[in-house]
Amino acid sequence: MTRVFVYGTLKRGGENHEWIKAQTFVASARTKPLYRMFDLGGYPGMIRSVNGTAIEGEVWDVDEAGLARLDVLEDIDGGEYERVLIELEGEFAAQRVEGYLFLRDQEDQRDVGACW
Repeated sequence: MTRVFVYGTLKRGGENHEWIKAQTFVASARTKPLYRMFDLGGYPGMIRSVNGTAIEGEVWDVDEAGLARLDVLEDIDGGEYERVLIELEGEFAAQRVEGYLFLRDQEDQRDVGACW
């Protein structure tokens, strides 16, 4: 199992939740204030930033097959996102939790703050 932080359409109630709902929800969580989140036109992208904020999301335990599906959704091979370690606050601060960072230019995109 891999612990994964999700912050957008994969969250419970989100339009892409179907991609993760068979996995195990652990808890709501937030990042350390090291990230920014942008509206990419119907879904968010999170980047690491020196002027960061704490992003709200959820932590899930995801099996290998589920992780492979998420990598397809997030277009890892196409270079839209990369799966990396995400620094979280609170109970998850000392745990290994991965998440998806947006890799493409977000300069003209609207910053959406801490929550999608």
